[in-house]
Amino acid sequence: MRTISPFGSRRRAAVILPTVAALVAFGAAGCGSSDSPSAAESSPSVSASAAAGVVTIRDPWVKAADKGMTAAFGTLVNDGDTDVTVTGATTSVSPMELHEMTMKDGTMVMQAKQGGIVIKAKSTHALEPGGDHLMLMNLAKPVQAGDELSFTLTFADGKTQQFTAVAKPFTGAQESYAPGHGQPMPSMSATPEMSMSPAS
Repeated sequence: MRTISPFGSRRRAAVILPTVAALVAFGAAGCGSSDSPSAAESSPSVSASAAAGVVTIRDPWVKAADKGMTAAFGTLVNDGDTDVTVTGATTSVSPMELHEMTMKDGTMVMQAKQGGIVIKAKSTHALEPGGDHLMLMNLAKPVQAGDELSFTLTFADGKTQQFTAVAKPFTGAQESYAPGHGQPMPSMSATPEMSMSPAS
């Protein structure tokens, strides 16, 4: 006679949920830029699951850069019943800030995200080029494609959560995270809609 473990259904759910998250992330990646390398796509759920942390981070990645500024992206998933607010982020290779892109005087500008990044209950929040992102302000060393960087998120309730993201090259929207808090480098041709100058 077969004995059924009281944890059997939980174990099956633990296997099914990451699989579903991976399929959703893979589907979303298929709609993205052709600049996405297979290394990042092959591990869409690199970070901790919701059971082990405050949120799930799907498809985390970092824009490769030799120096200056760059940014980390991904999708924050809040499966809980209350809103969650990210108030800070840290990594060993650079000081960090939470940033957003917003319109100012008809130009898209980058600025600090006041009040943090809110992930609504039972919802997701995308960190993406041209939107909210985790800004690495002054790289201590180059971040090369294929590098794995560890990050720690801090939440409004004082909890923290770590995740790992893989660096990849990305040239979409002609973005340039250059010294000067995001102002385009003279050698880069940022499009008018995506000028990365900071709001003041």
